[in-house]
Amino acid sequence: MSIFDRYNWFTRLVYQIYAYFRILQINSSKTLTMNKLSKELREKLQNISTATIATCLYKKGLRNQSIQNVCPLSVIDGNMIGEAFTLRYIPAREDLNPVSVFKDPKHPQRIAIETCPEGSVLVIDSRKNARAASAGSILVTRLMKRGASGIVTDGGFRDSEEIANLNFYSYHQKPSAPTNLTLHQALDINVPIGCGDVAVFPGDIIVGDKDGVIVIPQEMITDVVLECEEMTLFENFVLEQVNGGASIIGLYPPTNKQSLVDFEEWKSLKNV
Repeated sequence: MSIFDRYNWFTRLVYQIYAYFRILQINSSKTLTMNKLSKELREKLQNISTATIATCLYKKGLRNQSIQNVCPLSVIDGNMIGEAFTLRYIPAREDLNPVSVFKDPKHPQRIAIETCPEGSVLVIDSRKNARAASAGSILVTRLMKRGASGIVTDGGFRDSEEIANLNFYSYHQKPSAPTNLTLHQALDINVPIGCGDVAVFPGDIIVGDKDGVIVIPQEMITDVVLECEEMTLFENFVLEQVNGGASIIGLYPPTNKQSLVDFEEWKSLKNV
């Protein structure tokens, strides 16, 4: 074995040891405990759009919660809802990412798929780089079978047509055929990441619809849902009025006090 071969062998060994102990550290961390989203809040979020959530968060001072440049692969009714479970990729280094690394049962990408909790959304930080895939149909199918709510990457998926045909929420930037090892090295599981220019912390609430994906800080979820419910009711009222020929001036926003009186009467009639 040449000196160069020994160096490569030693480098790969060091990385594998680091990855192993990093996973142990993450799995034992008490700071990344994810609170389970209640069934009641999940049901309420099904009737709230990402657009309404974005406006609500904006009013609370959060202007950068919509994951940028991702779109849904499949057309599924309803919203994708779940707690964020994260996977972080760093730029791949060729000597550390031969195809043989997938033989390691502790490879972080595989561990992320096999440990993502039921009802959660796997959010992948691919550094907005879609030149190599973040995952393919086999991993996404396994994630679906394990009961996850969906998957989001700011990179791309391979086997995108197959993923689009799954009854599973998936969002990416664009299709990408090359294996992730070409450009991405999976490193950290369930740590704070950036995805599409948005900070995502483990346990944050992820909501996706046909407009995109938005991140709600876990500690704000109850207040956001309550406020968004009222906002949604008012928007439904306004749309009904506009369809009936009403002007938006004084109605949206309701600067005319009569608009608020009419809204309360409308809620009484609708029994909401």
